[in-house]
Amino acid sequence: MTKHSYLLGIDVGSSSIKVSAIEASTGNLAGATVSPEQEMSMQALKPGWAEQDPDLWWEHVVTATQKLLENTDITKDDVAAIGISYQMHGLVVVDKNKRVLRPSIIWCDSRAADIGEKAFHNIGPEKCLHNYLNSPGNFTASKLRWVKENEPELYHKIHKIMLPGDFIAMKLTNRICTTHSGLSEGILWNFKENKLARDILDTYAIDEELIPEALNSFGDHGELTAEAAEEIGLKKGTKVTYRAGDQPNNAFSLNVLNPGEVAATAGTSGVIYGITDSLGYDEKSRVNTFVHVNHTAEQNRYGVLLCINGTGILNSWLRKQFSIESTLTYSQMNELAGQASIGSDGLKILPFGNGSERIFENKEIGAQVHGLNFNRHDKTHFLRAAQEGIVFSLYYGFQIMQDMGLTLDTVRAGHANMFLSPLFRDAFVNTTGTRLELYNTDGAQGAARAAGVGAGIYSSHEEAFESLKKIDLLEPQPEKRKLYLDAYQNWLNTLQSNL
Repeated sequence: MTKHSYLLGIDVGSSSIKVSAIEASTGNLAGATVSPEQEMSMQALKPGWAEQDPDLWWEHVVTATQKLLENTDITKDDVAAIGISYQMHGLVVVDKNKRVLRPSIIWCDSRAADIGEKAFHNIGPEKCLHNYLNSPGNFTASKLRWVKENEPELYHKIHKIMLPGDFIAMKLTNRICTTHSGLSEGILWNFKENKLARDILDTYAIDEELIPEALNSFGDHGELTAEAAEEIGLKKGTKVTYRAGDQPNNAFSLNVLNPGEVAATAGTSGVIYGITDSLGYDEKSRVNTFVHVNHTAEQNRYGVLLCINGTGILNSWLRKQFSIESTLTYSQMNELAGQASIGSDGLKILPFGNGSERIFENKEIGAQVHGLNFNRHDKTHFLRAAQEGIVFSLYYGFQIMQDMGLTLDTVRAGHANMFLSPLFRDAFVNTTGTRLELYNTDGAQGAARAAGVGAGIYSSHEEAFESLKKIDLLEPQPEKRKLYLDAYQNWLNTLQSNL
């Protein structure tokens, strides 16, 4: 490893593509870029649908990487390895020529929920939960079955299916493969037997040949082809050495690797992700268990994931609606929200307008506003009620995780997305009653560090995280907590009357 050796992390989100580089010897951030500058759109041809074009993701990976090289002193010869983080649960299908056959059915698309529910009962709830720790639900396998049922001609052209990160890795290396963690996020993994869930394939009548080879999250996932290297601006032969879904990767980014450790993020969706070494599950599959990035047959590591689809996307929607007369920044929104009191003077928002929610057993209840008074409420109340509604939703699911036996005393989060908001942090800490540790990292930086582990540049996870810095610690305040819990109870009453 030389002084000028860099590790590249690519984070494929549903809002944007972020590319970061860290200097391998110091772990310091050397540069970061985002593309596009405005958030990517999702296509919703029917209610509950959400699709994106995988080739558009690749275009923005190219643009962001080229911008990073232009804006720093990093050259193509300096990049030692690449890691990939990606939006989970999406379905990408390609033909024998590796051409995309249809837009990706992404994570917040609800169309396959009924298919997953039917399979859950056909296979048997007990068998599903004991072997797969989840219902097939609205995950990747169910989405593929939807394609088979509704687009049979297209289905017969499929050579391989992939997750979004698998697709980007294919574009870089021309190699189609996935990971064990990736199979688990598609509900294609048998936890009891540590292998592909063939019963799911049989139930859905899916040919096993469509499933790519599965690798560990860390290791040799291929090398940049000459074509990809020329397009992206890097060196041919640069190794891709890590891949993980955004939430396992966010946990890795925060050095959350062992039982009892918990990570959180609040981007387009909001997630709490806790690590366990036992095969636990929620009987209603309202939270989900996946193979964590550092899982091995000898050392079991699983991630229990609570997801709220409607998080940052609600904040983004409000920003667009409230910016009619002037451009409103997220920082300004946070400042305005802070002007309203805890509980938003009785205004309540249910932030569930981004597809079916797992915590409601895949019901789609939609976003709702309750208690609006034209004579009392203004923009500040709306903005605060949105942030409180998101936190209250996370707390609702938080309690399901606690019922599963997870210890949730301290939560780690990157100083990014909605955790940039002082109000959001305050509401989170005092509603959940947990300590919140904030770190100077994000998903792209985490993927870069992980690439160093996968390439053997770092000899251990501990070495990879030597430069990770805790930048703040927040603890609950009893007086504030009482106010937030009162507001939560009012919000919960409203939610329960609308389920």
